Amino acid sequence: MFDPERFLSQLVVIVAATRLVGALAARLRQPRVVGEIAAGLLLGPSLLGRLAPGLSAWLFPPATFPVLLAVSHLGLLFFMFLVGLHLDLGMLRASGRTALVTSPVSIVVPLGLGIAVGGVIQPRFAPEVSPLPFALFMGVALSVTAFPVLARILEQRGLARTRVGVVAIACAAVDDVTAWCLLAGVTAYVRAAAGSSSFARTLLLLAVFAAAVLLLLPPVLKRRLTRSPAAFLPLAVVCLLACAAVTEAIGVHALFGAFLAGIAMPRRDDLRHALEVSLEAVTSVVLLPLFFASTGLRLDVGWLQGSAAWSAFGLILLAAVGGKLGGSMVAARATGMGWRDAAGLGILLNTRGLVELVILGAGLELGVLTPPVYSMMVLMALVTTAMATPVLQALGLARSEPLRDSTPPSSPPGARPIGWE
Repeated sequence: MFDPERFLSQLVVIVAATRLVGALAARLRQPRVVGEIAAGLLLGPSLLGRLAPGLSAWLFPPATFPVLLAVSHLGLLFFMFLVGLHLDLGMLRASGRTALVTSPVSIVVPLGLGIAVGGVIQPRFAPEVSPLPFALFMGVALSVTAFPVLARILEQRGLARTRVGVVAIACAAVDDVTAWCLLAGVTAYVRAAAGSSSFARTLLLLAVFAAAVLLLLPPVLKRRLTRSPAAFLPLAVVCLLACAAVTEAIGVHALFGAFLAGIAMPRRDDLRHALEVSLEAVTSVVLLPLFFASTGLRLDVGWLQGSAAWSAFGLILLAAVGGKLGGSMVAARATGMGWRDAAGLGILLNTRGLVELVILGAGLELGVLTPPVYSMMVLMALVTTAMATPVLQALGLARSEPLRDSTPPSSPPGARPIGWE
């Protein structure tokens, strides 16, 4: 039964913890999302549940978890909508040959390594999961780049106007689209294998719906954008929720529908700014911290006991870093980029952040990931995101001052990058 008093108490603790630890991460020259993810882990069984089990049981009883998860899903829908709103694949054409070569390599290599790692660890850590869906999902999860995290690092480290920054943004944009399309395909396959729908039928319906959203919806919305952009917000939210509902009904995750809705919005700076101002505050301050908390509540480092578990984690981390950083670096160097810049590009594309957590949460809900593997993958996302800034600093590609919120010169007055990253 829903307990409003308990829910409000949870909100106070979650929002305060994520803001405090996020600010600490910024002081340590890390993206805020590193601290916010860490705050979620601290509130879960990994720390609070061990140090103060009574307080943990009172504050986060199992009966309240479905409410936290449901509300956090709303935040994820807004998040994916804003990611789609910021997407500009035209950057790929403008970034030259390096991005055209590096982008597919930065997807294919970690995808292949992830599938291979999935085949190795599945018999021991996910024996109840079918091998093929598990391996495919591991490949998709390792091929992710966190576009919002990367954009924030570039702005705050003064790299946004450099060649490395332009190529990184272009590659990350393509990686984002590819990863969500791969996730849609894997989700459809898993649900079809479970007997809930036909795989071919799901893909056909998804293709038809995506084409309708991307080709037919933009001109309709553009005609409706006759008044102030702020007055357009209710229609944008209705489109977001409707697209999410349709993709969920088709048999693909609702997040993909929200992403499509964001891409379909009219490409006007004033509209983008109005939607950011309207949606970002409540999303970044309240809704996404609930997602970080739900991530922490579903993760327990106690599952990673023994040499076998830590060896599996090491293998996952090696494949993640080797696939993204190594593959991107070699591809960029092959196109003529210097080794230092190529290494910087690789470490930027290796950041995963919140986007990775969203995909991992989807995998856990689908039953493709088991709790031990989920824990390993969340820790991998934390490590690969946290390592970006110090490595960039060591390469001489980043300023040394602490991270602060900043406004990119190309944004409308008052706008800023997606703030929770």
